[in-house]
Amino acid sequence: MAAYEDRFWWSQDNLRLHYRDYPGPGAALGDDERPAILCIPGLTRNARDFESIAERLAGEWRVICVELRGRGESAYAKDPMTYVPLVYLQDLIALLDELKLPAGFVGIGTSLGGIMLMLLASVRGEQMAGALLNDIGPDIAPEGLERIKTNVGTSGPQPTWVHAARAIEEMQKVVYPKWKLQDWLRFAKRLYRLNSQGRMVLDYDQRIAEPLRAPGGEAGVNLWPTFEAMRNMPLALVRGAVSDLLAPETATQMQERIPTMDFTLVPGVGHAPTLEEPPAAAAIDRLLAQVLARVPAV
Repeated sequence: MAAYEDRFWWSQDNLRLHYRDYPGPGAALGDDERPAILCIPGLTRNARDFESIAERLAGEWRVICVELRGRGESAYAKDPMTYVPLVYLQDLIALLDELKLPAGFVGIGTSLGGIMLMLLASVRGEQMAGALLNDIGPDIAPEGLERIKTNVGTSGPQPTWVHAARAIEEMQKVVYPKWKLQDWLRFAKRLYRLNSQGRMVLDYDQRIAEPLRAPGGEAGVNLWPTFEAMRNMPLALVRGAVSDLLAPETATQMQERIPTMDFTLVPGVGHAPTLEEPPAAAAIDRLLAQVLARVPAV
């Protein structure tokens, strides 16, 4: 397992937020010339989502896996109505300002994480060396959004890891129809944590669902201009073939608007691919190769 350091930064409203920092090649080998990889997880997820990616790439790339407010080791917000993209954007800008990455970053964002990358492209595009959007686009399919609103914040504590795995399977078996019990157990250990009473609880503030369920909570900014802000950088899109959140027609429109975008379909998977699937891993490698081709020789 690749070593990482647990690091923290502070939000404007004084929350201590967490990220895992996997080291890159080091300054002697050009760490300053190679962009870092910034991984941003989905709505209910945390830094553990990117363990496999980070372990595969660390050493050659610095990999930073963030946890948005209310997830994992990041502090929970006092006001649940701050669990919205524009506040997450402020938090991420504060992190980038603190990190001062000399060569910028390559973003990998799953679902909500991909939305955050689009927003970052509109305000910090000069710092972005490339981006991969995992099963997300400027338009979100209503059926997928409704499923998420129904499931988020509704699962209680579980007595064992097997119970936790079965609870997740019941909600998400349509997403990963080929998974076996060992897959669900591994997945459960990314989504749940052990609490002080010895029970397994989901590793996020259950109140993150409140803005979604508020009247008009699903409304947001027009993301098409923010997506098009990625036009001049290496860009990849990964879509689960049976995704209910990223519709095929949205993916097609994204390809039409940015024809240079690399598009990968992951068979037999819904929302969202884990990015460990061979087609998704290959898409990451192609993106990073494009990024490296733009790094000036030293």
